[in-house]
Amino acid sequence: MPTSSELATAHVYDTLIVGGGPGGLTAAIYLRRFTRNVALVDKGNSRLRLIPVSHNYPGFPEGVPGHILLGNLASQLQRYGGGVMPGEIVDLRIEDGLFVGDYQPEGIDDIVQVRAHTVLLATGVADAGLPIENWREAVAFGSVRLCPVCDGFDVIDKRIAVATSDVNPVGHALFMRTFSADVTLFERGAPSMLSADDRRRLDAAGVRIVDSPLLSVTLDASMKPVLHTDDGQDHEADVFYPMLGENARSGLAAKLGARTAQCDEIVVDDHQQTTVPGLYAIGDVVVGLNQIAVAAGQAARAAVRIHNQLPPALRPARPHLEAAPGTSA
Repeated sequence: MPTSSELATAHVYDTLIVGGGPGGLTAAIYLRRFTRNVALVDKGNSRLRLIPVSHNYPGFPEGVPGHILLGNLASQLQRYGGGVMPGEIVDLRIEDGLFVGDYQPEGIDDIVQVRAHTVLLATGVADAGLPIENWREAVAFGSVRLCPVCDGFDVIDKRIAVATSDVNPVGHALFMRTFSADVTLFERGAPSMLSADDRRRLDAAGVRIVDSPLLSVTLDASMKPVLHTDDGQDHEADVFYPMLGENARSGLAAKLGARTAQCDEIVVDDHQQTTVPGLYAIGDVVVGLNQIAVAAGQAARAAVRIHNQLPPALRPARPHLEAAPGTSA
């Protein structure tokens, strides 16, 4: 892994990757196997670290803890001469036809410039919050969950609580009804965001509605969620899906003029390139389905495109070895 002093030289990388989650690490693995010179900077905020066990990522029939999957990917990258540079890219700009990132190494105040022909953003999203007691512990235990698509199967026949969301107030509750007959939808505030048609759909599916706004969530002695509403009532559940939205960490792209959409997600083309030439984005930060497998697929697509668009990385000719005395060449 390059040191800060090495980065301060006039060296230009083929690609600067920002974000060391599953997408960023997969892209780095591909690019290193293409013999590309890559700098991967990671702040350590990957959502994957919060996942106790993922059961829907291919190839792990018993499931895989998030931190284990990240560790495996980092080890695989090291096999090809790559590594993770802990720290943050605090600014990104274009100078003289190159991308220039201001890199602040972890634990160091000095800023080092990283120059690259291309940039790939794998910066993910930040979840919107709701007052939840011991939030990280609750997620690690599995009593608070972030992704119905990822783990709905894992909570079959549990008592499931879901909060309404701004974009799709009832969709997640109806989706979870696939996995349990005991689903309760909690309003986030007043007035109600549910239409008459929403209520008819919920009633037809057998989803209960709690109209009194949800104020907070605590955990009981067994780490199960207890939802507290404005009317003073406490509601017990086995698992809670907050579904309170998220914002993409797309500030670096937006500053360069890249097009963004709802929730600040980056708009990309079929090869994961943004509207800024040479700037690519993958994973949860882009418009689309937020899944580990999707991020890995997008990483492969972006890495191949980047490699093909850069000047050829021609392999140097091997020097001819002189024949040993008494032998023919």
